[in-house]
Amino acid sequence: MHFFEFLQNVIHIFQDYWKIFLFEGVSNTLILTAISVALGTIFGSLVAFMKMSKYKIVRFLVSVYIEVIRGTPILLQLYVFYFVIPQMIPILDMTPFMWVAVALCLNSAAYVSEVIRSGIQAVDKGQTEAARSLGMSSRQTMQKIIMPQAVRNILPALGNEFIMMLKETSLASTFFLGDLMTSCLIVKGATFLTLEPLFIAGMFYLILTFPLSKLVQHFEKKLNNPHSYKNHKKSHKKEANV
Repeated sequence: MHFFEFLQNVIHIFQDYWKIFLFEGVSNTLILTAISVALGTIFGSLVAFMKMSKYKIVRFLVSVYIEVIRGTPILLQLYVFYFVIPQMIPILDMTPFMWVAVALCLNSAAYVSEVIRSGIQAVDKGQTEAARSLGMSSRQTMQKIIMPQAVRNILPALGNEFIMMLKETSLASTFFLGDLMTSCLIVKGATFLTLEPLFIAGMFYLILTFPLSKLVQHFEKKLNNPHSYKNHKKSHKKEANV
């Protein structure tokens, strides 16, 4: 196939099926990603604090969960939640979309929990000792001293997790849930073309992830070195005024 023929096919497919890619594929992909990361962050925060619990049994159970999730392929986890769990617990009347969202949420939570735990433990222990010596309780120390400093390490990693999860939702196309790769498969079946729909889907993923990655880098620089960032911003303003 010549390049110009390939490009012509891409243009024709986009003109005929852009609504499927944009209104179905992109929207469902973003919804699935937002649900997975949002609930994964909430549950991951809980898991992180349980991992740092003083009770060994709690730490053991959480460690097993994290190792199982991180040690098995996400596609296998999707199969389990799509086929196995609904048969084992039929009382849970959930749609296939919800089951896949739960699987992605639990997967995200395992990684987010380690991000949060490492971010908290990266804060100097002297901060905790100083706060306790001033009479602060453990909760006050965590809320007012530890977490504000840990956020600087946690937020960029959470941004990267959002980008990774956005790409991993492509595996949901295995179950035809209407995500971006499902749109690609639908167009492929209608046009009997393979590379062109894949190229369009890839461009949509790139359009979604590239601005997000740049935004994450921006906040990472700002959080890691806020003073130099402000000075750099002021210098640009001065140059603009001159």
